[in-house]
Amino acid sequence: MNQFERVAFYTLGCKLNFSETSTIARLFEDGGFAKVDFEDHPDIFVINTCSVTENADKKCKQLVKRAKKISPEAMVIILGCYAQLKPEEISRIPGVDLVLGANDKFNVLEHLQKRNQVQVVHQNIKHTHDFIPSHSYGDRTRSFLKVQDGCDYFCTFCTIPLARGKSRNASISQTVAEAQKIAQTEVKEVVLTGVNIGDFGQGGPENFFGLVQALDEVQGIERFRISSIEPNLLFNEIIAFCLERAERFVPHFHIPLQSGSDTILEKMRRKYDTALYTNRISQIKAINSDTCIGVDVIVGFPGETDADFLATVNFLKELDISYLHVFTYSERANTGAPKLGTKVPMEVRRERSKILHLLSDRKKQAFYQTQLGKDKTVLFEQEENEGWLYGFTENYVKVKTPYDAKLINQMCTIKLTEIDRDGLMKCNILTNFAS
Repeated sequence: MNQFERVAFYTLGCKLNFSETSTIARLFEDGGFAKVDFEDHPDIFVINTCSVTENADKKCKQLVKRAKKISPEAMVIILGCYAQLKPEEISRIPGVDLVLGANDKFNVLEHLQKRNQVQVVHQNIKHTHDFIPSHSYGDRTRSFLKVQDGCDYFCTFCTIPLARGKSRNASISQTVAEAQKIAQTEVKEVVLTGVNIGDFGQGGPENFFGLVQALDEVQGIERFRISSIEPNLLFNEIIAFCLERAERFVPHFHIPLQSGSDTILEKMRRKYDTALYTNRISQIKAINSDTCIGVDVIVGFPGETDADFLATVNFLKELDISYLHVFTYSERANTGAPKLGTKVPMEVRRERSKILHLLSDRKKQAFYQTQLGKDKTVLFEQEENEGWLYGFTENYVKVKTPYDAKLINQMCTIKLTEIDRDGLMKCNILTNFAS
């Protein structure tokens, strides 16, 4: 192995994938490789894939083609969810050299030797039991900390249990130790990520509430943010702790809904109904009305009628939420959803998606209106565009201010003053804690 080989990484999909790519990149760097950008003619490309939607599969194929144009002789390694689900299909993509399933992606350095043929290293996902702690790096402001992997739920639209295996995690003490590594860097905010993070502990002596309490005591991290948590696992004790007693957890929850129709929720095999979901939102807002709440919704699930979709729209209109992430249903192999109802035409799915995107814009605008004139704390990021610097408040309001390099990665007290034409919030800086 040549210690001067250059390696580039590309990540598709979720925050969990980003945390794992960073861990794999550190393995390469510790092995003497130089990490470079995708366009910098690397000797090895590592593409960490997603397979939540059909577009993610297509994107993988496009990236392989692009990689071979940049460096025709380079080795191309595919790992991640797509690699676990369809390894043989990937091996037939021209230019692919190595395909690693879920069990072997963290052993990638051991599989680099055989370059004379396409190598597929793949095991049944039932044999995947290890949990590898991971966190992202490279962004001075924020890090994604993997606290859990896999899922035991088997929702009828989802391939993740087939791609990542059963729910599992490290201990609380091991997870805290990983967070303390991040605390030694310049990172100010940590986002907790996983497939189903509320299932931390899987009913054992440790649980997600215990993890949250332990992480809140980690010195050197200004903020912890929960990336996404199932409504049936977002217990009132977690809500109350994060909003009333925690020093570092911010007032921001992202809570998947998927449908506002109880009929569709049952077909999806979700573990809650709209009544429980409404209760969770009410509990949050009763404690802190400024809390930002994001919602995942799927449109076009098989059998979703106009009445089902209207129920979703009306349910969301009444909820005191802040924004939506809208997903257009995509047929996936080896899932139960296609058998559960009539296929919704793609043009209908797209129209329903447009309607919910417009509703999301209105919800976000309304939430921002409630924040005008309030004092908040913003963490400014490195992003700069046409003379503006950007950041997020603790309750996830995106803020802009005239660019000042001294503010990058700084926590500042601000007053929210005006919603700009681009939908972002302008502010006055009241206190700058930059040293």
